[in-house]
Amino acid sequence: MNPQDQDLQDPAPARFEDLQADPVADIGDLNLDMILDVPVALSLEVGRTRMPIRNLLQLNRGSVIELERGAGEPLDVYVNGTLIAHGEVVVINDRFGVRLTDVVSPSERIRRLR
Repeated sequence: MNPQDQDLQDPAPARFEDLQADPVADIGDLNLDMILDVPVALSLEVGRTRMPIRNLLQLNRGSVIELERGAGEPLDVYVNGTLIAHGEVVVINDRFGVRLTDVVSPSERIRRLR
């Protein structure tokens, strides 16, 4: 029997390192500098509605689309499609902005994913 055949018959047992607690389990210990410049898509939703294509094709300049959300209700603030906050429209130097009135907790964000 040649040495190559010997290796096929007597494989070495697998070796695994002992499992240890995650050293970065506490978010306070994380160094977030490496992700601070990653761009994300921020969007604001005033409201939604559903309509048949027939009505959509009849829209033109001056048409009004009624939304399910009432005037004065907060906007939804999304980051990459995930709801993270609610806010209200403000005007700053002739530009629109949003003032956050409520931030969705991480546990609530996870609950909404289900």
